[in-house]
Amino acid sequence: MVLKKSLVIAIAAIVLSGTALGLCAGALAASSAPAERIIVIDAGHGGVDAGVLGVNTSIKESDINLAVAKYLKGYFAQAGFGVVMTRSSNGGLYGLPTDGFKMRDMKKRKQIIEENDPDMVISIHQNSCPLPSRRGAQTFFEKSSEGGKLLAESIQNSLNEMPQCVKQTSALAGDYYMLKCTQSPSVIVECGFLTNPEDEKLLSSSEYQKSVAYAVFKGAVSYWS
Repeated sequence: MVLKKSLVIAIAAIVLSGTALGLCAGALAASSAPAERIIVIDAGHGGVDAGVLGVNTSIKESDINLAVAKYLKGYFAQAGFGVVMTRSSNGGLYGLPTDGFKMRDMKKRKQIIEENDPDMVISIHQNSCPLPSRRGAQTFFEKSSEGGKLLAESIQNSLNEMPQCVKQTSALAGDYYMLKCTQSPSVIVECGFLTNPEDEKLLSSSEYQKSVAYAVFKGAVSYWS
């Protein structure tokens, strides 16, 4: 995709600027960022599907996903992009919680993505592992999508730059339903491991939720530079 020169300059300003999150997003908003660029943000799980539970507090993955997704939406919207959320409440997208609700939920998310024909899809999740020592953010892309791979690598690089990052990680290919919903670049961002006490503590904090959302935003915008 070809960007206007002023947008490229604004992207560079975001990447090279300091940590004043609102000011950085505002810098892009002041540019000619094309409102016709649509970002779909998918907050994973919801309703009766809580996802992973925190190892110490039993905090729900679905609640953290929604909080991070809302912060991420704010950064994109402030920067002048069109944003669509697959869900904006604590409920799921499956209707009644009867047999097959999980697939109905996934198909509804796919429908929302297809109807909006986005330029980018970012699905927010939290990770788990039987080994409680595993921690850190991880991005996934569909192996056949070159755009998805580049987007995932850009976001992963941004996440790796966070002060709280304890290990440099590479973006990985993943065979996930949400990565196959569109031909547009799509990623799943696992913001951390709720099975790790340190990650759980970070992810339960609104300040860290804002920080990880901004890292995802910065990486996503850098993809277009």
